[in-house]
Amino acid sequence: MKTKLKNMIKTAAKAAYKAGAINSDDFTPVEIEEPKAGAHGDLASNFAMLNAAAQKMAPRKIAEAVVNHLADSDGIIDKTEIAGPGFINFFLNTSAWHPVLHEVHAQDTQYGACNIGDGQKIQVEFVSANPTGPLHVGHGRGAVVGDTVATILSFCGYKVFREYYINDSGRQIQTLGRSVYLRCLELAGRDITFPEDCYQGDYIYDIARILMDQSKEWMLGAGQDEAIAYCAKYASEKILNGIKDDLALLGVDFDNWFSEQSLYDSGRVDAAIKQFQADGLIYEKESALWFKTHAFGDEKDRVVVRQNGLTTYFASDIAYHRDKFDRGFDQIIDVWGADHHGYIPRISAAIKAAGKNDDRFHVILTQLVNLLRAGTPVAMSTRAGQFVTLREVIDEVGRDAVRFIFLTRHYESQLDFDLEVAKQKTNDNPVYYVQYVHARISSIFKKAKQEKNIKTISGDAESVSRLSEPEEIALIKHMARYPEVIQSAAQWMEPHRIAFYLMDLAATFHAYYNKHRVLVNDLKLADGRLYLVLAVQKIIRNGLNLLGVSAPDAM
Repeated sequence: MKTKLKNMIKTAAKAAYKAGAINSDDFTPVEIEEPKAGAHGDLASNFAMLNAAAQKMAPRKIAEAVVNHLADSDGIIDKTEIAGPGFINFFLNTSAWHPVLHEVHAQDTQYGACNIGDGQKIQVEFVSANPTGPLHVGHGRGAVVGDTVATILSFCGYKVFREYYINDSGRQIQTLGRSVYLRCLELAGRDITFPEDCYQGDYIYDIARILMDQSKEWMLGAGQDEAIAYCAKYASEKILNGIKDDLALLGVDFDNWFSEQSLYDSGRVDAAIKQFQADGLIYEKESALWFKTHAFGDEKDRVVVRQNGLTTYFASDIAYHRDKFDRGFDQIIDVWGADHHGYIPRISAAIKAAGKNDDRFHVILTQLVNLLRAGTPVAMSTRAGQFVTLREVIDEVGRDAVRFIFLTRHYESQLDFDLEVAKQKTNDNPVYYVQYVHARISSIFKKAKQEKNIKTISGDAESVSRLSEPEEIALIKHMARYPEVIQSAAQWMEPHRIAFYLMDLAATFHAYYNKHRVLVNDLKLADGRLYLVLAVQKIIRNGLNLLGVSAPDAM
């Protein structure tokens, strides 16, 4: 509908220019929006105000000229009004909205799809939690956001590649090995001091017990360095397998699991450092190597090789992001926790230093999740290793609730996740509220077959023409917005827009269903209403699928 009106305004403006009613045929793009107040029409345009300066005319004069030259060949406009400084308000016929239903049914699972990506290759790297402990709810939010953004981009014409970056090198893996080794010694009755910087969780004991059951004699007889290295390898692999299982339970799959260690083994970290040294972008100071990130917008230069000769995390990140572009991705998206905000400038600096446009690099920062139970915060201490794991949350409330609730806030806002609310079968639970619409419509169709012997829906012109109630038109208008919501969710990489839309659509449906019977005795009207609610069901299903949430037929 917006496209139709945009074209009508363009045509009218050209006609007005030819008639001498306006001064120029150089127009800004036409904008159409939905007024907040229904009294201002179904749709409106600020075309006159946007073009006042170029036309050197009062906006209302431009609006009058456009309205006078509007050609409504399809008869969709009931009336137009010029309001305020020059808004053009359009009041449409109820029949103008009926073609939306045909579009929904004809396009079915592809309704809302577009091709704004035009086949561009995008890599989305997300989760990438260190394999030093189980995933917690914060990791889960990043997983759901990254996975959903990837799905939406794919639906909008991008070629998407999902990747998990395994931090399997460096100090944290060494610390993991030392933590497990010390717990092994403790289980063997040795008197140990367990450092605060080691991993504290009970899962370290669990891994140590397995190792002691399998290799007690070897563990106690081996040299410390050898035993720690063995513990590190075993523990990181076991934890990573658990992470993979948890993500699969959440419905998250990756195209590639990329090893940080592989960057060192292949010489890519060393090659990147040497290349930047040759370019004069890495220099030596105080026996360390520094990257000139300040020259590319960072607040200061950064160390890439310490005085002891060991590389920093930044060094491998430089090589990793360089590798991403070498693999031919047009855009790269990193999903990080909000505490990584300060890391963005240095990665951007490294990308610019490599001769790449940092506009091709995007970072999504996900804020914290506050876990509640019936409104009371769940006590957690990451330092003490006591926290609720992602798997525990999924096991308690289910995958659908976890995914949907994670998307009910913009990822830049902190999220309160109440475990008790997530389990409720009431309207207070947002995923239940939306899924229930899909299930209720399935129930309507089951009843139509059993009680009314209605086996097919025609959705013919006569049936659809009977849809004229304000609540019916409100539903159709809401469905017409869906493609625009999907496109904006892709452009801004904001999946919460779809969750918000589905909750609003569910509310609009409930308002309609509570006021009007679908299975009325008038068979033509019943056919039209079944056609209407089936379109609602299809959009609910499509939207939930994009969010990785099921659309049940019964609840």
